[in-house]
Amino acid sequence: VQLQASGGGLVRGGDSLRLSCTASGRALSTFTIGWFRRAPGKQRTFVASITWSDGKIYNADSVKGRFAISRDTANNRVHLRLDHLTPEDTAVYYCAARSGDNGWRDWGQGTLVTVSS
Repeated sequence: VQLQASGGGLVRGGDSLRLSCTASGRALSTFTIGWFRRAPGKQRTFVASITWSDGKIYNADSVKGRFAISRDTANNRVHLRLDHLTPEDTAVYYCAARSGDNGWRDWGQGTLVTVSS
């Protein structure tokens, strides 16, 4: 699966953004699409995921109530809505795909979110 992440930018604390991940190359019926982020100087961490077939969602505890993942099956896109952003959310956000219970094999190029105080 080829993945293209977009939607990042420079925002102020408290603002919102919507990131998009466009998938191509394969049917997504057996895939889960996830979002991860890597903050400056830190390891990449899981943010949220959604199963394409049934829309089942997992969220990291750190973003529950602020970030929301959704899927657009008509356009092969997964969105990540980021609300109430803080400088601690500054990171490169990546989308990734895995088939069934396999590992996250396919990755997009990342989109940078910078939150100023």
